[in-house]
Amino acid sequence: MFNAMNTAGTSLHVYRTWLDAISDNIANINTARPTSGPAFQQRMVVAEAVPSTDGSAIGNGAAVAGVTFGDPAGRVVNDPSNPLADAQGNVRMPDIDLGDQMVQMLVAERGYQANLATVSRAKDSYQAALELGK
Repeated sequence: MFNAMNTAGTSLHVYRTWLDAISDNIANINTARPTSGPAFQQRMVVAEAVPSTDGSAIGNGAAVAGVTFGDPAGRVVNDPSNPLADAQGNVRMPDIDLGDQMVQMLVAERGYQANLATVSRAKDSYQAALELGK
């Protein structure tokens, strides 16, 4: 009876985790590190479908399968005024594209909103069904 809410709820968790990763990437887009160490690594959420437990073709939503990380080499930028700069004035910056992150954020936000609407409509349907019994 509550399959729609459960499926949408699992997707809400996946989209929330994705939004958290995107916000972490955007917050660290200008994080400089010494060239002797790795750059901040972009976080990318990996989602997977949760298979049905009763053998039916209908699954049980989605789950976060893990998080992968971007290239630790990043990109080397010449910034002699940075206190972390090496002798040549270089620092290591993350290789994160802000435009790509903004597009991902919009997609994740729309997915989150769609699943939230599904939960709301399922709740309204279940409440209307309960009203029939009165």
